[in-house]
Amino acid sequence: MDIQKIRVLIVDDEKNLREVLQAELSQESFAVSTSDSGRTALDMIARNEYDVVVLDLNMPGMSGLEVLRQISDAEAPLETVILTANATVTSAVEAMKHGACDYLRKPVDLDELETVIRKAAENKKLRSEHLLLKTQLRRQSEASQIIFGSNAMGDLLDTVGKMAGTDYPVLILGESGAGKELIARTLHQRSNRADGPFVAINCGAIPESMIESELFGYEKGAFTGAFGRKLGLLELADGGTLFLDEIGDMPLPVQVKLLRVIETSRYYRLGGTRELSVNVRYLSATNKDLKGEIARGLFRQDLYYRITALTVSVPPLRERAEDIDLLIDHFRALEPAFRRKRFSPEAVEVLRRYAWPGNVRELQNVVQRAFLLSRGDLVTPSDLPSDLAGNSQAAPGRARRLADVEQEHILRVLAETGGRREQAAEALGIHVRTLRRKLAEYGVDD
Repeated sequence: MDIQKIRVLIVDDEKNLREVLQAELSQESFAVSTSDSGRTALDMIARNEYDVVVLDLNMPGMSGLEVLRQISDAEAPLETVILTANATVTSAVEAMKHGACDYLRKPVDLDELETVIRKAAENKKLRSEHLLLKTQLRRQSEASQIIFGSNAMGDLLDTVGKMAGTDYPVLILGESGAGKELIARTLHQRSNRADGPFVAINCGAIPESMIESELFGYEKGAFTGAFGRKLGLLELADGGTLFLDEIGDMPLPVQVKLLRVIETSRYYRLGGTRELSVNVRYLSATNKDLKGEIARGLFRQDLYYRITALTVSVPPLRERAEDIDLLIDHFRALEPAFRRKRFSPEAVEVLRRYAWPGNVRELQNVVQRAFLLSRGDLVTPSDLPSDLAGNSQAAPGRARRLADVEQEHILRVLAETGGRREQAAEALGIHVRTLRRKLAEYGVDD
């Protein structure tokens, strides 16, 4: 808070008091604005960023208490200090109930007011960090650990270590469920931004109409239902890393705006008139052929070149079967109830020979299901889904095409879930949009 000036808005209908407070506080480490009414103050808050509002409780027109109510309804944290000549226990309690952080009587001691404002600004900073933390914890905490024993993953992590020390954008390629987000988190954790936020957005999991508002945020009134200001993920990622998962599913209009941010580090919230600046590293991931998407007019070539300064590919699980034993141990350790469970060598061999179209996510589903349903502590091939054993025993010289194995497995799981695509996608360890695309390729309609 000492490096950047604390942004203060003084709201009071007494002109002399406003001018005195602005003159005195502006000599310290404060950037001070003023307003003579509650309505004007709310308009200023909607257009500008403030850390602390110093608010008179008794004003003509809109009261300070009504202003406080509207401030407390907004998502963006904003601290309010009440300043009034008619202090009562009832008014103090009411103000605190609606979010005021402190309550001072007029005439106010300037040193006391300065101390209270600094404390309020620190509270605002802590609330912002808490909001960011909630965003980061949307994903499971164990998702940041990479379990491997294969040379393929060892070579990959060596490459990741070299890339981590730069600020260049990285495109992470790989099939669904292979662990692209784990690689992104590792790049962040090994970078000089490790102390900053890691914010992820799945471009394929959010409706097209919402991606722009999630990324850039919006101002009150930007569209129907925008009742207050919302911070975008770009803003939350400032100073850290923004991970754009499944970037191949990003709508073209949003691609245009993202390209401008990457090039200029500046953007506007939806409905906003004030240009914001941001300092983030961009990591992207996709399971699509982006060059093919460019040829079909579904992905911008200029954005492709911006996000591919560095590229890394995550090998699918079928190419690193030696990781399966370690992954089984890892999944077992996640659930205390499964600590005594073990896979028999025969069951492990079945897993090693399976093609794993859903990669690590599918393996985790299968392993946890086997631990749960096995009658004893030893998991045998009979405890595994029948299609695993069937697809892992192709005769030598008559190997089946991987695409055929994948199609058969997907259609079987879809049948077992009664055609419910969300459940089938969850069982397969893939996103429902990926499942819909696969079914369209197979000629299966709604």
